[in-house]
Amino acid sequence: MDFQAMMKQAQLVQQKLHEAQAKMNASTVHGQAGAGLVKMELKGSGDMSGLTIDDSLLVSGEGEVLADLIRAAYGDARRKLDELNTQVMQEAGKDLGPGGGLPNLPKFF
Repeated sequence: MDFQAMMKQAQLVQQKLHEAQAKMNASTVHGQAGAGLVKMELKGSGDMSGLTIDDSLLVSGEGEVLADLIRAAYGDARRKLDELNTQVMQEAGKDLGPGGGLPNLPKFF
């Protein structure tokens, strides 16, 4: 086992993961529910950065419907964010060899 090559590979993995994390944090996704009556924007960190509610939902007695649509819009945006983050991590690992990690290391877990 070439220790120097292994350390170089570890540095490459660390750099790729750092770049992927930065890309994920800079991303934004949009979710919606009720045919666009509720729209939500999530940052890569998962924080909500925008929420739009159609005026037709802002009437007395529609609170439960509105709450359901907000949860559905969040779920839609969260799924998209998870898919994007998975894609970013797969792209980061594609150049790191088989399995996207350090080769020839013992499995500890």
